[in-house]
Amino acid sequence: MSKFPTQENIINATIKGINQAKNNFLFWTNDRLYLSHAPAKMLSIHVAQEISKIKDAPEIFIDASISDILRCSLKDRSAFLNYMDKHSIKEDVFSITLDKRFKHKNNNDSISKVIISVKNGIRNIKNEYTNEIEKICKMLNSSKEEESSLEYGIYAFYTDLPISARKKLQIRIPQIVQSFNKIVQKYPNLKSSFKDNGIHEIEDIGEWTIGVYLVERV
Repeated sequence: MSKFPTQENIINATIKGINQAKNNFLFWTNDRLYLSHAPAKMLSIHVAQEISKIKDAPEIFIDASISDILRCSLKDRSAFLNYMDKHSIKEDVFSITLDKRFKHKNNNDSISKVIISVKNGIRNIKNEYTNEIEKICKMLNSSKEEESSLEYGIYAFYTDLPISARKKLQIRIPQIVQSFNKIVQKYPNLKSSFKDNGIHEIEDIGEWTIGVYLVERV
């Protein structure tokens, strides 16, 4: 069984992947459109590509369903429906799921370790975004009896603003992060942290940044 990559390597690859998506999109559109005009799946694909370059890369799945992730992470693989009911989780997908890499003996022995949501064009506080953080928390909020192999969840996003925007990213980003913190704080056994690649200004055009919000067990 391969050694699973460090959390730091996964986070750095996530930021690098979104940054590469930005570079490619600007090249393809001749610098006419922000990356925020691109579909979120473009970001997910670039993130997955960067993670695949990590030494001892994990198995990578795009748009895996919640039921499949739970089936591949809970101690009792048949308990995923009970888990969803108990934690009020509806069927949905995560942009990227990272599993342990090993030689499989059957089609039901995968071990999920990390869930990643990748979002594009995040500029304001919205229920859509805080609901996604809540979903990550519920996936990680397993009891000792339920025991899950999931170690942490990532909410990765790209945001940009035109130069005409009155409220700049320097103000918006802390407000968005604080709205996420309020969700995580409802779960005593979880903690969060945030990392970005700095706010970058493009003269006479606007500003942009890439953020990674991490949720993990205490």
